[in-house]
Amino acid sequence: MTNTMNGTVSGRLGGRVALVTGGTRGVGAGVARALVEAGAEVVVCARRPPDVPLPGVEFRAVDLRDRAAVYEFVEGLPRLDVLVNNVGGSPYRALGGGGSGGAGAVGGGADVERHVRVVELNLITPLTVSLAAYGHLKRARGSVVMIGSVSGSRPSPGTAAYGAAKAGLEHLARSMAVEWAPDVRVNTLVVGMVRTELSHLHYGGPDGLDAVARTVPAGRLADPSDIGAAAVFLASDAAAYISGASLLVHGGGERPAFLDAATVNGAESS
Repeated sequence: MTNTMNGTVSGRLGGRVALVTGGTRGVGAGVARALVEAGAEVVVCARRPPDVPLPGVEFRAVDLRDRAAVYEFVEGLPRLDVLVNNVGGSPYRALGGGGSGGAGAVGGGADVERHVRVVELNLITPLTVSLAAYGHLKRARGSVVMIGSVSGSRPSPGTAAYGAAKAGLEHLARSMAVEWAPDVRVNTLVVGMVRTELSHLHYGGPDGLDAVARTVPAGRLADPSDIGAAAVFLASDAAAYISGASLLVHGGGERPAFLDAATVNGAESS
């Protein structure tokens, strides 16, 4: 690993080594950049290298679905102070019918496997990496930051398996925080909508992105750097007494639909 510290970083994580899973683009790349700026030595792992160079970040090719490969890689690191479980995501995939013989049952077995893979990527993989990293983190009295999602606490039509996995991830973090205390802190960033290089796949072109942004009280989608700043906080000594927490990073959430549908203005609800 190369030391990325220089006179321009804040140094809040100076001397620490951080691993970001799936940190080659989007939120993960934003987190990796923020950790570098805070003085950490940063390693990102994924199947493919980043399309855009990440200065000061070391890339390792790892198939995070391969548990044996994960253990070999993580246990081979000379040191680890901060683990950011960022890997995840899901394509739009509606839930099909059950086994009643309806149209949704056609190809049902393959459909189930697709949903299972989403759960594995978003829940089982973070669990696997965390367990592999436990020895390092305990010695360092380090911390784990799970990248959760608002999808884990609200209905997520089209990405139901993803939402269920993110709900499980948040629960896993709270239990892990108790079991691993006081040696390792574990927290979750509950992330809202983020503007990344793939946002158009979810929200459409510029007009769609602008329309979606207007639904957020903050008036914009998050930037990956917003998530990175929150991750740095949870990994730093400023959060030394914070463990088992879920930090909402969603710009105020979603404006309740009934406020726009109501025909009476200025009335207080009981």
